[in-house]
Amino acid sequence: MMMTLGLFVFQLSTVAYQELQRQTAWRHASQARVGVRPARQFLGPGDDTVRLTGTLLPEFTGGQPHLDDLRRMADEGDAWPLIEGTGAYYGLYVIESLGERKSRFFGDGAASRIEFDLALQRVEDTERERLAQLDATALRAIRGMFA
Repeated sequence: MMMTLGLFVFQLSTVAYQELQRQTAWRHASQARVGVRPARQFLGPGDDTVRLTGTLLPEFTGGQPHLDDLRRMADEGDAWPLIEGTGAYYGLYVIESLGERKSRFFGDGAASRIEFDLALQRVEDTERERLAQLDATALRAIRGMFA
């Protein structure tokens, strides 16, 4: 397993990516000042984008049905946990775009080569924080029962 997005597993038999790019930004507001450089104030995290690119060879790897699964996930509009095979948790991500380029076709029109580009955008992980607060409240209630 290379990575999971929700219950979708990126691996050789589904959608194996050859490149992972991550772009993280931080927001700084600028205030103009006379005679000196603008003042900057840190506002917090900005966009965090993960881009997966690769080539599928349906005879040997995953193919169109797996890209269609990702499209169905995107149609739901939900945020999904992104977890690397090493166990690293990236956060909650939505599918922002999925592009594909097909070439080398079989007689029935199916492509024997599919290049893809998947863009994921991180969203605020408020649900996880809310669940942690609920867990803390539940623990306090349980402790209170045995005090």
